[in-house]
Amino acid sequence: MSRIALTPAKIEVIAPNLKRRLSGVTATIVRLLPVQARSIGIVATGPGLPAHVPCIPLRSVIRMSGRACRVWHARRNTEMLFGLILRHVLRKRLKLVFTSASQRNHTRYTRLLISGMDAVVATSHKSASYLRRPARVIIHGIDTGTFHPPPDRRAHRRSLGLSESVTIGCFGRIRRQKGTDVFVDAMIEVLPRHAGVTALVMGRAAHKHGPFLQDLREKVARAGLRDRILFLPEVPVEEMPRWYQALDLLVAPQRWEGFGLTPLEAMACGVPVIATTVGAFDELVVEGETGLLISPGDTGQMRTAVDAAMASPATLQQWSAAARRHVEERFRIEDEATALNALYRELLDGG
Repeated sequence: MSRIALTPAKIEVIAPNLKRRLSGVTATIVRLLPVQARSIGIVATGPGLPAHVPCIPLRSVIRMSGRACRVWHARRNTEMLFGLILRHVLRKRLKLVFTSASQRNHTRYTRLLISGMDAVVATSHKSASYLRRPARVIIHGIDTGTFHPPPDRRAHRRSLGLSESVTIGCFGRIRRQKGTDVFVDAMIEVLPRHAGVTALVMGRAAHKHGPFLQDLREKVARAGLRDRILFLPEVPVEEMPRWYQALDLLVAPQRWEGFGLTPLEAMACGVPVIATTVGAFDELVVEGETGLLISPGDTGQMRTAVDAAMASPATLQQWSAAARRHVEERFRIEDEATALNALYRELLDGG
């Protein structure tokens, strides 16, 4: 696999990705590091990363000279622990940073790990409120050059083998926590009232959630909607913009979420969003301007919100333009990269 190479002397920041399967953290690293690398010597380490991400093998990190000071930017407990081992056992000169997206009280173990960090970043103000130490709030951004509205949404759908008609999407891992069942239940009620509208469920169900997915498929079959509620497999991160561009409306039905990038990715593509009030969604979606906010787990609220959106194509069009503008003005990935790189510089300059 080809990699964008940096000599050890030019590596200033290491961002570990110690999980092989695709996750929100992995997606963050994949989209963010190439932008950060324009102005700082940053590399990732770990499995499952595409070739365009600057990366070095984990064994190279272990063998790397400990004389130079570097930043280790962890986003998981395992990565905080590994950073502490590198610093205190292997005597690497590291400044340790942790990004928290969690919106619940941390376990004693996690709090212990966080206490060993030199700096903590929260991805939303809500996440920061759950930390027991000061944190810098740096909200995620989106690459508006990659995520953008298509020239012709209907023609784009046709190129993907979809119906040209209005399309509603629910993207992400398939399990109860993500509210996929609420979306499917709402669509079973809504679609018969809106001729031609199609709903897409796209994502992966882990093995233990296989019965959950099978139950959803059976519900759809019993409702006679297998040709209008489609279950599509997970696609690589780099292919996701094409699928957002196919949508007229995204529903983010999560019962719980840490941050949740899907509303930003959708809005960058000019897609309005109906989202639950979990994660950072209420900091991302502007009620009545770029979409609507509803309570988690409430099928009735979701049904009413989607019905209203489908009944007013003019409102959808207004929300579409406002959604794209909102992301361009407040959630550019370049701003996220700049803020993180500034934090790294402060830590490195402090020795």
